[in-house]
Amino acid sequence: MKPRLYLETTIPSYLTSRPSRDLIVASHQQITRDWWETRKDGFQLFISQLVVDEAGGGDPAAARERLKAIQHLPLLDITPEVAELAAAILDSAKIPRKAATDAAHIAIAAVHGMDFLVTWNCVHIANAAIAKALAAICREHCCDCPVICTPEELLGE
Repeated sequence: MKPRLYLETTIPSYLTSRPSRDLIVASHQQITRDWWETRKDGFQLFISQLVVDEAGGGDPAAARERLKAIQHLPLLDITPEVAELAAAILDSAKIPRKAATDAAHIAIAAVHGMDFLVTWNCVHIANAAIAKALAAICREHCCDCPVICTPEELLGE
């Protein structure tokens, strides 16, 4: 069985956006495209309504491209357990309240038993400084925290 992977919104954003003039962002965009073309089929991909809502915002033409990239991916439900775990993550102050959606992405992936959560959000989600605390909070809520990483970490050989 393929590993289960939750795609956070930065992935379709980097996948479909115009190449950036910022070298680091451009590198992330290319890595995302490379991963999408060569590795995504090795995983069962999932998203949530939060991803759809975020991807659908902003410039209408860009939103159409983002939504097109994720249109066939199954949605994970935002359950009461997800809300409870997201609240616990926010209560821990490891993720600020202004980033409540980021806490919700983690909670959705954890509650639904995802093996991976893939993101380019290295401030509030793929942040090694908070990883242990997030894992402990998830355990307290009877679920495992997925491996939170960037597409680069899943490129393989």
